[in-house]
Amino acid sequence: MSAAGQKLFIGGEWVEPDGGHYEVVNPADESVVGLAPEASRDQVYEAAAAARDAFDDWSRTTPEARAAVLDRAADIIQRESGPYAELARAETGATTGTARGMQVAVGVSRFRRYAKGALEPVEEGLPPQVNEAGPMGRGGVFGALAGRRPVGVVTCITSYNNPWANPAGKVAPALAMGNTVVVKPAPQDPLSVYRMAEALAEAGAPPGVVNVVSGSRTEVGEAAVDSPDVDMVSFTGSTAVGRRIGEVCGRAMKRQLLELGGKGAAVVFDDADLDSAVAGIGTTFAFYSGQICTAPTRVLVQRGVYGPLVEKLTGYLGFMKVGDPAVQGTVVGPVISAAHRDRIESYVELGKKEGARLVAGGERPDFARGFYVAPTLFADCTNDMRVVREEIFGPVVVVVPFDDEEEGVALANDSDYGLIDYVWSGDAARAFRVARRLRAGGVGINTVGRNMEAPFGGFKQSGVGRDVGSYALHAYSELQAIVWPGG
Repeated sequence: MSAAGQKLFIGGEWVEPDGGHYEVVNPADESVVGLAPEASRDQVYEAAAAARDAFDDWSRTTPEARAAVLDRAADIIQRESGPYAELARAETGATTGTARGMQVAVGVSRFRRYAKGALEPVEEGLPPQVNEAGPMGRGGVFGALAGRRPVGVVTCITSYNNPWANPAGKVAPALAMGNTVVVKPAPQDPLSVYRMAEALAEAGAPPGVVNVVSGSRTEVGEAAVDSPDVDMVSFTGSTAVGRRIGEVCGRAMKRQLLELGGKGAAVVFDDADLDSAVAGIGTTFAFYSGQICTAPTRVLVQRGVYGPLVEKLTGYLGFMKVGDPAVQGTVVGPVISAAHRDRIESYVELGKKEGARLVAGGERPDFARGFYVAPTLFADCTNDMRVVREEIFGPVVVVVPFDDEEEGVALANDSDYGLIDYVWSGDAARAFRVARRLRAGGVGINTVGRNMEAPFGGFKQSGVGRDVGSYALHAYSELQAIVWPGG
């Protein structure tokens, strides 16, 4: 990137932003990582128009040609993974291991997955149907097939917690299906997404197929949603913003894929492997400093093991070294910004006022610079507390006791959210029985691991639609039926 700052990527060209540049700040030490471009509303519309112009040709390329572009992009990202991971770490405050393994490496794997995905069948023959003669015409045998077709121009609005895996999880399946995209990265860490655009351009994506526009002002995202050239919006972020996007899309009947907030319940029964449960719950503190919507932040514990679990979780926090994410051994890095740190701290104060027992954390770590929050554990919580009901999006875990299975399920489901819940139990039959009753898009049984072919998305306020694996290819396509008379 030149000293003058990053340019926008519109129609295959690097374009000076109308709104100048703003600073991207390293959350770990508050240094300036680089200068990000501030697009105007007109430039966002230009990006969408470029995507519209490119759509017809790109949608009619062969699946093999689209697969080749995605595979080459994965090769290029792999080749540049060292500097790309350094940039991601600087922009997001993720630890070096997370930036390499869970950001850039996952980005590579998603491009590889959807290079294969471009070759998946898109048409399915349906059983023939015998129709009697009637008002609809002569009788006969009618064949039919269901085919998936690209939606058109897709706006991809990405989250700040993972500027590689999240955009790749949108852009790669959208392109594999023959769509063109306008990517609007999170304002806090957009520079990584411009590197992704460079990789796709080098890989042979034709001009206009991929466009990237960024900005710190809300009007950039608004324009990316309300542009008349946009057919679909794929968004990862807060439920509040998701609602606004849904309203705008609804007016024009634009397709939506919304992955929104979460307040994951971890239901821990008295026959659970507590060490496994604590290790899973502990990922809330470690991954992205709690800035992850799938985290088990709401721990519901059966009373028989309530004390031991709180004790083990408190002990686990002793290994949660807070500090510079570039330093080996750091587990918990900073949160994304001073404003977000202040928001998390206000929730910690609120938890104290609501009567929750502060077991660990609660004080700002003693660093001269950077946006650090101590891993925080609240016990003796009740389900009506705001710290239990609202998404904090930081390294804060709340613990609520319950008596029996019915109460555990009821407490877990008493939430506005329903993204991913978790069950820990030594009784497999009970674990699966409870999992099926949880109102969440995903349930982990005795694990926080993910199967990357399983559908991902939320019930209730946690979103609309599903992606990941082949489900993402379905999300970025429209179903078309073709019917014909038999001989």
